[in-house]
Amino acid sequence: MTLELTDQNFEEELKRAEKPILIDFWAPWCQPCFVLAPILEKVAEEFKDKIILAKANLEGAQGVAQRLGIDRIPMVVLFKGGKPVSGFVGVRPESAVRELLNKMLEDINNKEDKGNKTNIEEVIRGYQEYAEKNGFKLNPDREVVERLAKGLLENEKKYGERYCPCRRVVGNLEEDKPKICPCAWHREEIEKEGHCLCGLFWKK
Repeated sequence: MTLELTDQNFEEELKRAEKPILIDFWAPWCQPCFVLAPILEKVAEEFKDKIILAKANLEGAQGVAQRLGIDRIPMVVLFKGGKPVSGFVGVRPESAVRELLNKMLEDINNKEDKGNKTNIEEVIRGYQEYAEKNGFKLNPDREVVERLAKGLLENEKKYGERYCPCRRVVGNLEEDKPKICPCAWHREEIEKEGHCLCGLFWKK
């Protein structure tokens, strides 16, 4: 089912969307809009696991259209995380719409991969410096270190802190606080076992 967007629900629906949302800006008096609509619906059905299709009738979304600079229709815009990423204007054949959508999604994935890689590198660099200052080292297995850094970032996104991926987060701030990496037990574990529980820090 195609999502109908208006000035009233536009921001809320964009925030709520768990996938990129492809918005068809149209109007009842726009004949090309009626030509493009079934093409978009057919292609969107093929991509239903990757995107959400939405329609914004300019008669009910004038404020949004003005804010986004929608001055020609039909205009199709792909949004990710509530922000416009890419789009096109005018009627396109089905094959061209499919190709454009593939390219837009590929660009989003490439940007996310690049961003994730940058974040992981920053996390590793920070813990590398911490280890050196405190007389131990990072796990010599780079693959393990990257996996742990990814887990720390996922916990930060999910819980708001970089909790150790190997310790259970219960949701109680006081109880969970010692689990923030470097955790409260890492020094003792390194001394006793030669490495911390998750294996991020190793004894020199």
